[in-house]
Amino acid sequence: MSFGTNVKGFLKDVKGVDRIVDARKTKWENAPALIDDRNRTDPVRELADLLHPASMKVKVVSIKDASPTAKTFRFTSEDGHIPVFQSGQYVNFRLKIGDSELTRPYSLSSAPYEARGEEGFFEITVRRNRPYLVPDWFFSEVSVGDVLDANLPFGNFYYEPLRDSKHVVALAGGSGIAPFHSMAKEVANGKLEKVDLTILYGSMKSDDIVLKDELDAICAACDRVHVVHILSDDPDWDGEKGFLDKDLIAKYTPGPDDRGREATYMFCGPFPMWKVCKDALKELGVERRRFRCDVINNPADVTTLPGYPAGKETETYQIKVLRGIQEDVIEASGKEPVAVALERAGIKVDTHCRNGECGFCRSHLLAGDVFVSPIGDGRRLMDKEMGWFHPCSSWPLSDLTIKIPIL
Repeated sequence: MSFGTNVKGFLKDVKGVDRIVDARKTKWENAPALIDDRNRTDPVRELADLLHPASMKVKVVSIKDASPTAKTFRFTSEDGHIPVFQSGQYVNFRLKIGDSELTRPYSLSSAPYEARGEEGFFEITVRRNRPYLVPDWFFSEVSVGDVLDANLPFGNFYYEPLRDSKHVVALAGGSGIAPFHSMAKEVANGKLEKVDLTILYGSMKSDDIVLKDELDAICAACDRVHVVHILSDDPDWDGEKGFLDKDLIAKYTPGPDDRGREATYMFCGPFPMWKVCKDALKELGVERRRFRCDVINNPADVTTLPGYPAGKETETYQIKVLRGIQEDVIEASGKEPVAVALERAGIKVDTHCRNGECGFCRSHLLAGDVFVSPIGDGRRLMDKEMGWFHPCSSWPLSDLTIKIPIL
């Protein structure tokens, strides 16, 4: 008897799909003949657009000195909303400079809590760097009241309590202090209440430390934020001198947290400093999972990247660029990334991270050879096998034929 009941139950379950189909037919037959799409809303889509808008208009509301060579730019949203972000993430700007449209990422130096509410804002801190076009442009061309195109947030460089230790040791150099200034403000305002933050900050001279006054004020107000300045070119400095190295990292690293986890190390700074810190942590026996890095900017001199073939940086190549049915031929230097050559020629390319991590500029290499930076190669294995590459972190080694997304 129970066997028969089970069989009937099984058949009833199998036939359940017919009931669903019948119910759907009934609803379809009883539906109105015309649906007014103007009155329909998709709450999931609306939430996604708020969290990850495709583009934003942001207005410069203040510009202040962060040091003699750096400025902090504050922005509000013209669209009435700043997406939720975390300390360590970055904003991407789309800038019209001359005949070119450039995209550039900047770490957010303000704290997430400051973006909330009606008076919410976000900030970036830019250091002037003469060889580079965009920082100079921010200094000379951007004024209070200007409106720029931007979108945010991007990046995976942020504190995660399920993964990271309570004790965070931040390794910073120059303008790489920006994400840690954001984190320090968040800690001081009770938003990262379980974090003890120690910042080892390398600069050259005591009179040109980016955001020094702001960092001093945070440390004075919060006993869970500590900043150790290390100056390389200031003999009269009373504190730590020289360069950040293994001994200094060991000296200022706290012991395990209350869950027995060793410190988490987070790095943001120039490429040469990254190499030193990476080797130092390896010598100290720090597990790779305990070392987190922001996007490492490509060095100005590509020959410093391991594996770059000597002599190619002096060559000039032709790049055939395909966009749908449009075809252009441009010149490219062996010492510049393919994305830079495209931008210089006025061809739009959608870059965000500028170092191969995000994949927005993913393009197809149809002919020729490129050198791909081993530092930020974020390609999937199949992409490597099928000839896909990221122009922002690839240098030409020959004449190329490439197919890029249409913008």
